[in-house]
Amino acid sequence: MAVVSDITARRLLARVAAEQSAARMPSLVAGVLRDGELAWSGSHGGHTPAGLPSADMQYRIGSITKTFTAVLVLQLRDADVWAFVGLDLEIGWMPLLLDGARNAKIRPGGSGYLDVSKAIPVLDVPSGGVDRSQGDVHPLGNPHYWLDPENGRRIAKAVQDKLTELSRSDAAYFAQRYADFDKRLADAEQRWKAAMAPYKGLKIVTYHRSWPNFAAEFGLDVVGYVEPKPGIPPSPAHTLDLIQEMKRQNIKIVLVEPYFDLKTPNAIARETGAKVLVMPPSVGGVKEVQNYFQLFDYDINLLVSAIKETGAK
Repeated sequence: MAVVSDITARRLLARVAAEQSAARMPSLVAGVLRDGELAWSGSHGGHTPAGLPSADMQYRIGSITKTFTAVLVLQLRDADVWAFVGLDLEIGWMPLLLDGARNAKIRPGGSGYLDVSKAIPVLDVPSGGVDRSQGDVHPLGNPHYWLDPENGRRIAKAVQDKLTELSRSDAAYFAQRYADFDKRLADAEQRWKAAMAPYKGLKIVTYHRSWPNFAAEFGLDVVGYVEPKPGIPPSPAHTLDLIQEMKRQNIKIVLVEPYFDLKTPNAIARETGAKVLVMPPSVGGVKEVQNYFQLFDYDINLLVSAIKETGAK
């Protein structure tokens, strides 16, 4: 049997341990094949009754997405209102779910169909034609509009209006709930704006184009992206150009959404002295963010702390 050297084996095992930890897998088994033979195998993670997982370990391949889909279809079947982001953000899955639900009320043209983007002044609407060479461009504009609190207010008002339209006898209740949200949001906006006011004009880099509404509201200047084009993985040439530009402008903050690989952002940070912030753009992005107010509290606290730590200007 082919073999690897001791130093290679140690490095491979360290890599297996790192990948198992980073992906939060219960255990991981890996192997190296040379000329069709197993040259090395190693494992890390949870023990089996027979000890550590081995090259003979059999993992169950399964999917639970069908269960979630079935539950959601049943919920949609009984729904009175379907409110969604719009701007084609859900185009890959929403039509199939609505077809499966067979609920005329929440289909396009139905009484409960609510595209909340219709209430929003949309940013980043492309001019001219859009094609795949431009990356994963949103042809109807940037769908991350909820990251401006004023748009959160607009969304809430659109929901209030739709619910009132469907149940006029409850109009006073819906109005009271909107007024309560509006007041809490206004109070929170004062706090958020005060926290961010000293850093107006701060130059930052982001991984993806998720933050134009947030940046516009709080006075940030996004001068570059880790992605060369939306949805396109960073290339070495683009990364080098970005590093040079960050050094030239002394940019110390890189925002990354939780679902992107940190390898390139961390490499950029090492070269520039910047700090990588994993900032959730949506509720539920991290366990600490369970509602709209917590989303801004979390992101702004994280950002302000990083600005103070790095001396970013």
